[in-house]
Formats: sequence, C-alpha cells, structure tokens
Amino acid sequence: MQIPGSFARLRILLITYCIMAGLCACGSASDSLPAAAPATDTYDDQSPAVPASADTGTASPEAASPETESTAPAKPLQDATPVCLVPKADGSQVTSNDVAVIDYSHMSDGYICANYTGTCPKVKLRITGPDTIVYTYDLHGNGYETFPLSSGDGYYDVTIYENISGTNYATCLYADLEVQITDTFGPFLYPNQYVNFNADSKVVAKGQELAEGASSDLEVITRVYDYITQNITYDYAKASDPPTGYTSDVDSILTSGTGICLDYAAVMASMLRSQRIPTRLEVGYAQDAYHAWISVYTADTGWLNGIIEFDGNVWTLVDPTFGANTDDKALKKFIGDGTNYILQKMY
Repeated sequence: MQIPGSFARLRILLITYCIMAGLCACGSASDSLPAAAPATDTYDDQSPAVPASADTGTASPEAASPETESTAPAKPLQDATPVCLVPKADGSQVTSNDVAVIDYSHMSDGYICANYTGTCPKVKLRITGPDTIVYTYDLHGNGYETFPLSSGDGYYDVTIYENISGTNYATCLYADLEVQITDTFGPFLYPNQYVNFNADSKVVAKGQELAEGASSDLEVITRVYDYITQNITYDYAKASDPPTGYTSDVDSILTSGTGICLDYAAVMASMLRSQRIPTRLEVGYAQDAYHAWISVYTADTGWLNGIIEFDGNVWTLVDPTFGANTDDKALKKFIGDGTNYILQKMY
C-alpha cells in the first residue's frame, strides 16, 4: 500500500484513556458472574464500566517514495455523508413475558434488543457468547436498548435479571440463541448501549465535518483522533469515582470537552462508525490499570488493533492516554509493548 506524501509521517493513534484517577491507573474491576443462568444469582453490581487490553497485531504498509509522491495521481475524495445504521426491534423473533422482552429479530446483523417494563428499579441483562465471555449491562426500562453480539457466530445465552435484595438477582427472562452473523462488521457499525449515536447526534455532524475532503479511511481516522485529543481533556474528578454502570453520553462529552477513557473511545467510535469505518470499543487491562481504547478496520490495512502509530515505515503500538499527558520515555516504552495489554471485552 502506498501512502500519499501528506501521510509520509502519518500517525494513527486509537484511543485509550483511564477510568480511575491517576495517569496510569484506571482502577481494578471484577465481574463475579456465574457461568450458567440459575434462578437466583448473587454478584457485585458495582462492577466498573470498562476493562482493558489490546492485542498487538500490527500492519506494515509500504511507505511512499519521493518519486511516487511527485507522479502519483491524486486520490479521489471520499464521500463524507454519514451512514447511521438503525437497530430495529420489530418483533418477528422474540422471547417475552409480562415485564420483559428480548428481541433477536436482527441477530444476523450482529445485535439484539431488550426492554423491561416492570417495576424493579435495578435490572441487569447478561450476554454470554460462544467464547464464554460474560457481558453484563444495566437495563434502564426506558424503551428498547441495543446490545452487540461481539463474539461472532455461535450459541448465546441472554438473561434478564431483577434485583431482589442487596446484590442478589433473580432470573426474569432467558433466551438461548443460535447466531450466524451475515456481516462480521455489523456489531461494530451499529450503535449500541456503549457506542450510542443516531443521525441527529452532534458527534455524527462533527464526524462528517472532519471527514470532508479526506481521501482515505486512514485520513479520516487521523483527523478524528487529532480533533478529539486536541479538544477533549481528561476528567480526573470523574475518573476518581465513576458512576456505577457508567456509559457515555457522546454528545454531552463533545459539548463539555471533558471525559474519561470510555468517553474518548465512545466519541471516536461513534464518529468513525457513522463514516462507515468498523470500530471496536475495547476494554481490558494495562497491567493492573483498567482501560478503554478502540481498534479500527480499513480495506487497506485490515484490523488495526489497539493503538497504532505509523512513522512512514512501520506501525507500532502507542497509548494516546499516556502519550498525550506525559513525555516520560519509560512510560511510553511501557505503552509501546503490547504484552502489557490484555483485551477482555469488545462493544
């Protein structure tokens, strides 16, 4: 792949920001959830909003030579018109009772929807996929919410729980699904509870503005990254005590210009998904620090996993949370070593 002259030193830095206070520590996390779906579950509902690590896959595009730069024809500009996919709960395939619905009509598109209409003030939804990774969400009861099937094809257990006392939850509704996703990018293009946007969102309009005049997905990614890191500051007060079950209001973050790691990742993922760039919001650990970051897919590179910097010849792992807030070389060396990152979940 040849990179135009304006990108000979292209830097693609995909987001990682701490959830807990301090530059390197986002806090610790634990989801002590049962593997099956018993009638009553007890677990700690104070689990953090995000966990974290990146795998270290890198790509090595071919750097453009000066000769190529001077003679290669200009690339056509991309169409920056946003494409916001709309999740649907049309009721063609559901499991339901008098207080809850699990709608899997569009599971082949990589998502399900759920709604709770009962009176219990604390309700959880849990999804366990073929990789046995457990995803637990708050179900707010204010209409259908969308949840990605991040683990690909296979069997999924989906359970809605009602709180009965303390941290004890009882099964409200259960569905056993056999999923075959027709578009593997679907879970990472549709909005969901963690990456929540629509055609009227401010982040979508800003993403279009940033993408205007770009000639490649890589250029769009670079512009979005540069805008976010230059216009959103890290909220240390919020990171020191993040709300239980926290998810990002991307438009509020864009307006306020401040946020924690999950906010950075969600805003960037929303902008890129609306520009038809598959984007995974990923969470896990950087050693004992809880993190959120993104990975993106382009036709030229495939998946760019974790945090990527291109120096004109090779791609290397970089953590922009730390990179944007310190010049410490030892810290940046730690960031650049992918073995320090452990991916746990993808949204």
